[in-house]
Amino acid sequence: MRVKLVRGGIDLGDEVVPLLAGAVHYWRLARGDWRACLVALRELGLRLVDVYVPWGVHETAAGQLELGQKDPQRDVVGFLRLAHQLGLLAIVRPGPHINAELTYFGLPERVVWDSACQARSPEGNPVILPVLPKMFPVPSYASEAYHDEVTRYFQLLAKALAPLRYPDGPIVMLQVDNEGALFFRDGAYDQDYHPDAINQYRGFLRRRYGTITALREAYQQQQQAEPSSAREPAGESSTTSEPTAAPEGDTAQPRRDSVELRFANIEPPKRFAATCVADLAWHLDWAAFQEHLLASSLGKFASALQAAGLADIPTVHNFPLAQQTTPLNAARIGEVVDLVGLDYYNRCSPSARASIAARTSELAVRCEAKSLPAYACEMGAGYAPYFPPLSERDSVFTVMCALAYGLRGFNIYMAVERDRWIGAPVDCRGRARPTAAFWAKLGQVLEETKFCDLRRRVPVRVLVPRTERRLARVMHAFGPASGALLNVMGLGARDGCVEDDLGLGYPLAIEAEVFVGSFEQALDARGVPFAVVGGEDRASALQRASWIICASSGGLGPELARDLVTAAEAGTRVTIGPRPPRFDDRMRPLAEGQPLADCCELLRSSDPASADDSVARAMQALQLPSFACDPDEIQAAVHEDEEGQVRVVFVINATETDVVARVTVGLDVQWEDGIEADRTRSEGGVLELRMRPQTVRMMVRC
Repeated sequence: MRVKLVRGGIDLGDEVVPLLAGAVHYWRLARGDWRACLVALRELGLRLVDVYVPWGVHETAAGQLELGQKDPQRDVVGFLRLAHQLGLLAIVRPGPHINAELTYFGLPERVVWDSACQARSPEGNPVILPVLPKMFPVPSYASEAYHDEVTRYFQLLAKALAPLRYPDGPIVMLQVDNEGALFFRDGAYDQDYHPDAINQYRGFLRRRYGTITALREAYQQQQQAEPSSAREPAGESSTTSEPTAAPEGDTAQPRRDSVELRFANIEPPKRFAATCVADLAWHLDWAAFQEHLLASSLGKFASALQAAGLADIPTVHNFPLAQQTTPLNAARIGEVVDLVGLDYYNRCSPSARASIAARTSELAVRCEAKSLPAYACEMGAGYAPYFPPLSERDSVFTVMCALAYGLRGFNIYMAVERDRWIGAPVDCRGRARPTAAFWAKLGQVLEETKFCDLRRRVPVRVLVPRTERRLARVMHAFGPASGALLNVMGLGARDGCVEDDLGLGYPLAIEAEVFVGSFEQALDARGVPFAVVGGEDRASALQRASWIICASSGGLGPELARDLVTAAEAGTRVTIGPRPPRFDDRMRPLAEGQPLADCCELLRSSDPASADDSVARAMQALQLPSFACDPDEIQAAVHEDEEGQVRVVFVINATETDVVARVTVGLDVQWEDGIEADRTRSEGGVLELRMRPQTVRMMVRC
């Protein structure tokens, strides 16, 4: 590798550059203003420029790119060379999808309207994204025709960009695609029923089950009847690129009577139609396939970039808001790109604080285990004019809150103003706005504190198995208004999932969420640091944990179960609830005699009082650290150096009330506010601060 990623950022060989960047869209700026904008970026204390390369802007015809030969505003090579001259490094994001508030999300119009490239609905129709300024049919991540077009584009672009890889040029990292959540049409049954996707689905099932006997056993209790009017299934060897709509009368149940079930004729579910637990395997397999589809597709994009000549530099992919409700699986995506990062666009509120804490703590635990920087690929500074406005206070609150919970680097999006964007710290002529002062000061204090080298110790892990996230997806009740949309609105499974008990006597997708929420509240109330982690990141999620709290609505994967047993036998406290595991990760009955019950605590309640009692007992038994706050609405996050000495304390007031906060830090020392520079001293182990509404203070130990 020409450069590599390390905990502190980008390792150039002779120095490590913190992963602090700012986004600049060269094609939207007058060429004469490029230098002033890049200089302004450097004056913010940033060493990296984040650069989208929009396929649709550069393509003039199929197989032809305009890269400045006639239009100097599209000279991406000239822009990158100028950045290099000014001492900047570059993160290049060539797509194919970039969004960037562009019509067609930066894709060529001819590709968008090519029926062979379009994702398909259950009825075989193009899947439309209703977005401003113009709705459009989204591409299929499974379409071979789409991948062929992307590969040709990468080959053309790489000829120009490959010579600019560090140290010959500024390029030190590539982003593969953008927010790959199926173009925000991410409901379990929204898409993708493209013929190429169906073929991949059948291959996925073949690898998953191995034999047709195993598949039949898994699906044997599915509802058996299917109307005789239903269409005959397509053969597995079908390669047609033009899907056809299913005739009326097609059901959402797999065939068993009229045609013997085989890999070659199995059809995916088209709606949630389970009436008992045994029906869930089919639906959960579809959700797992969608995760596989995205990971394999991004892997193809990454391989195409490397084959075209853009090899030997790290790759990254960014997850959007509410990624836990989409088919994006960090464990799977992390196998095909070097770094998985997050995007942040939040407003000040207690619910936003909780969401940032959950998302960032999971990211931080994963990255720390891999010695990678926890990175925000897009840290909102401003907003698109057709979305709800985000104020400067919102942007400051979000980045400070994310840093509090373990973020170690970010890309200011947007650092420089452009069309279809409001509120960047630098205008389109390179002139700093008042908001620039905050970002410059923040970069300075992060450097002075060597913040990338600090750690937030989180001995408690609230574990949400992938099964629970898949259940919430397949049991979502609002169709095109996906779980991601509800999550962004502050809602969850309790508000958006089918409440059917499927014969179990309790609502499957809802109980686990309530259980997790109760523990999050109980841990926050007592000031115990914790991280929310995912079940497929087992290697990283369970490391250095003193206590693992595993949510279960009754299903648990065998690999995860074994890891929990191993952790418990090694001395880690393991609590499982609110339902003991009776099924595997596809909700198929487990064999008797599971060892979990012998070594783990089973908490059969989602009640907040039970969670609080469990936290109190664990604190005493495990001597868990606690940074309690008064009043309860205040939260604190503590960061330590390699010797375990507290160096930075973030104090968070997400409420709309001005309060005096008291935080138990266990030290009597002098502190300085990293942003506002005023000083105070903790007495009797308590740090007392005035907290304005919806603010985060970064207190640095003097």
